[in-house]
Amino acid sequence: MFLDLAHTKLDLYKISHELVLECYQVTRLFPREEKFGLVQQIRRAALSVHLNFAEGCSRKSVNERKRFFEIARGSLIEVDAAFDISHKLSYVTQDQIKGLGKMIVNNFKSFTAMINHNE
Repeated sequence: MFLDLAHTKLDLYKISHELVLECYQVTRLFPREEKFGLVQQIRRAALSVHLNFAEGCSRKSVNERKRFFEIARGSLIEVDAAFDISHKLSYVTQDQIKGLGKMIVNNFKSFTAMINHNE
């Protein structure tokens, strides 16, 4: 926000940022009893995607950068799995998470490309 760093101009930074915001919006639809369960877990994992990407971009070592990107992608998989459970519990409909699903796939592809690029 305050630092004008190169990684903030990358597409992956922008789409992972949008993912976090969308996860916060969609989890507002969940029942109150999930406030400290799935809601918190999804939000934490989504934020981890974005923050691990940002931190990875600051690393000088290729191996370190790649590791942070792998952690970010792992958190993305966690978000996907949590929304699968949420859908099966009828907390959200397929229509309510269709856009989010596209974001998850887009982020996954982008992280995979970034990881492969840093090999």
